[in-house]
Formats: sequence, C-alpha cells, structure tokens
Amino acid sequence: MLVAERYEKIVGLVNERGSIRVTELSELCRVTEETIRRDLDRLEQAGRLRRSHGGAVSVKDAPSQPEIPYAEREITHAEEKRRIAEEAVKLIRPKDRILLDASSTAWYMATILPDLPLTVLTNSIKVAMELSGKERIEVISTGGTLAQRSLSYVGPLAERSLDAYHVDKVFFSCKGVHLERGISESNELQARIKQKMLGMADDIVLLADASKFGVQAFTHVAELGEVHRIITDRRVPQETLGALAERSISVSVV
Repeated sequence: MLVAERYEKIVGLVNERGSIRVTELSELCRVTEETIRRDLDRLEQAGRLRRSHGGAVSVKDAPSQPEIPYAEREITHAEEKRRIAEEAVKLIRPKDRILLDASSTAWYMATILPDLPLTVLTNSIKVAMELSGKERIEVISTGGTLAQRSLSYVGPLAERSLDAYHVDKVFFSCKGVHLERGISESNELQARIKQKMLGMADDIVLLADASKFGVQAFTHVAELGEVHRIITDRRVPQETLGALAERSISVSVV
C-alpha cells in the first residue's frame, strides 16, 4: 500500500467510526504503531483529523470546538484563577503598556488591578468594562467581530488593529498546554488573534490553571518556548513542572 493510499484509508476509517486507536490502525494498515503515529501527526497538520490520547478522532462536520460560554468559564476553577490573577498583577508596574486577552483569568486581573497610570489594550468586552471606572488607566479596545460566547473581539479587523501597537507585557490564557504540542485554542479565530498578541510584546505571560495542562485543543497557537513565564496553580504535577524547568521556562506556582 502506498503512503498516500494509507493516508486515505486512515482518514476514511476515522471519519466512518468517529474515532479509532493507533493499535487498531496498525493492524488494519499492516504497519507499525510508530508509523501510524507519524501518519496521524501529518494528517493532523493537514487538518484532516485530530489526535487524541492513543488514537485519532474525526473532524468531519466539526471544523472547530465550540467555545465554552463566558459565564461558565468564569466559575470554573475560580479560586485557582483568582490566585493566578493576583500573582500576575504583581508583575505590572506604573506606566506599563500591557495587553489582557479575553480569558476569565485576565478579567480577574482587571477586577483587582490598582488604578495606576497604565495603558491596557484588550479584545475583551468584560475587561474593558471592568477597567472603565479606573480613571488613571487608559483602555484601548481592538474592535472586530464579536464572539458572543467568549465576549471577545476576533477576526481580521481585531487582528489588524493589533498591528498598530507594541506592549511591554501580554497576559493571556488558552484551552490547552501540551509539553510536546504547545499551546492551543478552541478555534482558528481565537488562535489567530492570540498569535498576533504574542508577536507584539516584550514579555509573554501565560495564565494557565492545572486543568489546561496535558490538553491539546483544536488549533495550535504557539510553541511553549515562545512563552517567557507561566503562572499556574499547585495542582500541576511535579514532573510537568520539571519538564518546563528543563526548557528554561519560568514557572510561578500559586
């Protein structure tokens, strides 16, 4: 069987069954499991399927994962997010130019951010509203297409607006943090605007509670090496913290 034929067979089986394991694909295609894993990596990069633990799942009729509504994200792991936000605020200095994304943890930062002379750029309606009562903070909103579930601005207009700015620090979160596969988001629009954010800051700070680790969401955002600092909570396994330290990524555990 030619490689191209094997790819088509794999995609056909995944779409037919919805999901399938590496061991089964190895038997059906009569190649090693290592070969199947490489095939799945290439097919995922081509957007034809999505890797899962031990196999692959179909992306047919599901071009992206639905975003979790903001109200639900706000109360999920709320205590951990508050502690992460408190630690992140300690990094902010008067006259800093910072960017806060539309994550619930960034909103927690906005709620406790002192009324300092700052410039805050954001694509979040919630963050902008929260900071509107703080007179010394200049708030700049990206504008763009409103993603209703996350109350964030995304799309070409939001992305182009970021081209006009450079900030000292960006604080952002994500759907998944994977040691091998990097940082990921629920859909392409969210991934694209976060990629823009990471390219316009001197200091990149990832706000990620322990539930995000080991997760590979639908769309790749960045490699872990692009992040300067991670703030997380004490539920992250020690082996994960050790792996991050080996990559010279600063990690604060709260």
